[in-house]
Amino acid sequence: MDFQTALIEGRLLKRYKRFLADVQLLDGEQITAHCPNTGSMLGCQPTEARVWLSHHDDPKRKLKYTWELVETSPGMFACINTQRPNQQAREAIVAGRIPSLAGYPQVRGEVRYGAESSRIDLHLAGDATRPDAWVEVKNVTLCEDGVGYFPDAVSLRGQKHLRELMAQAEAGERAVLLFCVNHTGIDKVRPADHIDPAYGALLREAAANGVEVMAWRAELAAEGEPSLSLALTAPVPVDLSVA
Repeated sequence: MDFQTALIEGRLLKRYKRFLADVQLLDGEQITAHCPNTGSMLGCQPTEARVWLSHHDDPKRKLKYTWELVETSPGMFACINTQRPNQQAREAIVAGRIPSLAGYPQVRGEVRYGAESSRIDLHLAGDATRPDAWVEVKNVTLCEDGVGYFPDAVSLRGQKHLRELMAQAEAGERAVLLFCVNHTGIDKVRPADHIDPAYGALLREAAANGVEVMAWRAELAAEGEPSLSLALTAPVPVDLSVA
């Protein structure tokens, strides 16, 4: 997927109240942008970092700018907009770029399922030779020494999703956890045992009980600058070994 319009560069002044970020644009104007990320954004909000915003003309919107990308360190970029990964995953699956998930005639989002009243990010159906696939999508932006960690804070919601996926696998369906790697510095993905050990233990249990765990990298940069493309283009190894 691509951004519909050119992004606007600025410098991050501060993020606050989770959903707000003050940014100074290159012309000196200071604006408040919507921060579409409820997580801790660990490592993705250094003060005075270069950031890129999308602009919206909808008169009903109070905030006209949305924070999309950040340069976490020189030449390293991350997409912090957590509304993007589902779009990235859907596009890649429909286009057939993720071979193991390609070929399903029906792709639906936000389908209710499970004993814990969840909504699956993507439900793939309609293949006469394969069971339905239930795909949970997660955004990976925490990068430490080339390793992408998930989650970046204790995630009870993430733990619930793993339980729901295990139940689908036990019922004979395909259950898939898809990590969208939205940081250019990440070479492999691991559970963040140092942040949420319960999630790490549950992820390993899920993988051992039939949940398919995969990670795909987004095309975020070209020649040292952020790209307008967020397409998922290449697999990234997932390491579930116990450190």
